Amino acid sequence: MKNVDARGKPGHDDGLSGAISTPLTNLSHLPRMVSRARLKSILTGLALYAMAAAIVGYFGVNAYTGKYGLNARQELDQEIIALTSELAQLKRERARSEQRVSLLRSERIDPDMLDERARFQLDYVNPRDLVRMIPAK
Repeated sequence: MKNVDARGKPGHDDGLSGAISTPLTNLSHLPRMVSRARLKSILTGLALYAMAAAIVGYFGVNAYTGKYGLNARQELDQEIIALTSELAQLKRERARSEQRVSLLRSERIDPDMLDERARFQLDYVNPRDLVRMIPAK
């Protein structure tokens, strides 16, 4: 008896008492299939890693550029320095003003300060004074 494969072609005899030595269908041209459950588990894992990376990225960007981030901290430090210098200048100006006001107190009036303020407010000049006009810029 001759060996015949599924296509009706004669096969070779390997001595296996009538067993067919070639497969019934040739599947070598088909790609290897992945089951749906395996594909779903792979995609679920990828989705979880992508979501975790997005969350870490979001918080990382906000830690650097957010309202209380590293850049904001540097800007706040610069603003603190500017306001501190402005505060020191205003304290000096206030001390000068308080010193001038203390000279005009009724307990002891400085005659020079009183004369200066009266001339300034009344827009008068003593005839013996030397007046120097400074042009407005």
